[in-house]
Amino acid sequence: MATSTFKYVILGGGNAAGYAARAFVAENATPGSVCMVSREEVLPYERPALSKAFLFADPPARLPGFHTCVGGGGDRQDAAWYESKGIDVKLGTNVTAVDVAAKKLTTASGDTIVATDALILATGCEAIKLARTPGADLKGIHTLREYADGLELYDGLKACSGKKVVVVGGGYIGMEVAAAATLMACDVTMLFPESFVMPRLFTPEIAAHYEAAYKANRVKLLNDGRLCEAFLDDGSGAVKGVMFCKDQVKAEVEGQLVVVGVGARPNVGLFKDQGLKTAEGGLVVDGCMETSAPGVYAVGDIATFPLLLDGGALTRSEHVAHARASAAQAVAAAMGKSPAPYDYIPFFYSRVFGFSWKFYGFNRGTSVTVGDFAPTLATVWVDGGKAVGVFMESPSDEQTAVMQAMARAQPVVELEALQKLVDGKDAAALISAVEAATKSVGTLANL
Repeated sequence: MATSTFKYVILGGGNAAGYAARAFVAENATPGSVCMVSREEVLPYERPALSKAFLFADPPARLPGFHTCVGGGGDRQDAAWYESKGIDVKLGTNVTAVDVAAKKLTTASGDTIVATDALILATGCEAIKLARTPGADLKGIHTLREYADGLELYDGLKACSGKKVVVVGGGYIGMEVAAAATLMACDVTMLFPESFVMPRLFTPEIAAHYEAAYKANRVKLLNDGRLCEAFLDDGSGAVKGVMFCKDQVKAEVEGQLVVVGVGARPNVGLFKDQGLKTAEGGLVVDGCMETSAPGVYAVGDIATFPLLLDGGALTRSEHVAHARASAAQAVAAAMGKSPAPYDYIPFFYSRVFGFSWKFYGFNRGTSVTVGDFAPTLATVWVDGGKAVGVFMESPSDEQTAVMQAMARAQPVVELEALQKLVDGKDAAALISAVEAATKSVGTLANL
């Protein structure tokens, strides 16, 4: 058992960890002063690729092609990069205990790793596996969170070409995996209890267009109260389908492979009962991403931060844009750079079946949707007389810039004027309307 000491230690090996390493280099950290400790066997990579190009690109994306920080316009940080920058990386290392006050990690082998100046917690989330559902341990049931999961799922879907696949979940992972499975010639059924897909973001009107596209691509939707009650055994220890229940009536749907995509939980178990403030499932941080323990920072999925755009309300975001930005913020603070308070714009995007949508801001208040999805569609949310959120299918780069600026400015708009655009079905006209409102407060010109 050995003890190693570094000025800065990053716990985690996902997106945020990779961007933290990049930030340390950019801030001229001394070679040999930074250590990264990761349970995964591979270096940090751009995790969103796992449900996108990893599954349906031709050829499919594989490492080292999408190591961080290629998704953010930076270097591809392979082993040679970390070595050349003097960053000590400990892969395949299971941390079993964290002493937050002492900034000390203990590994399964009994070794300890200590940070003298700053400990950056970047442990991310773990996929919810429905482990208590009968049959959850059957072969052929997959989740998708890490690189190894992606390899197993890809091989499983390829083997199920022409066979039945059940995707449990109607959110991000459910929608993206269902699309990929269909492109692999699988017979796909999506099972989820909500009334429509992506309910945390979409309105029923937006969802209806994407659901129609899924049905046109032969994806069957079993939703609106239908709950996964059990995974069914084919008699050999492999899954053969799912039993679901609606209004106390049970039914079965066949599937030689099942993907569970019902969300994720923050990996914060190692930090319990150590006095850290928590909220929204994560660790509360300030505008520098510092937790209530001095010198200990939380970034990415596990950070519950004050969202300045929402009056400082505490929020948690599971998105790569936040992972990247929060990592850079924490590193700057850890190195004494005194950055301005973290100022994030909520952002989400997805690509399925040739569609590519983006969203910025907040989906609250009254929504106005314009367009016929041939090929585009736009929605603006108006709350308190201000445009606070915007969604668009297939936005141009210029329209994307307008969307970002609008979300930042939250300009005053006339709801009735926006609603008059609905009959015209011109999504671009809706974006132009909010562009004009945004210019009136000067934000667009300063973007």
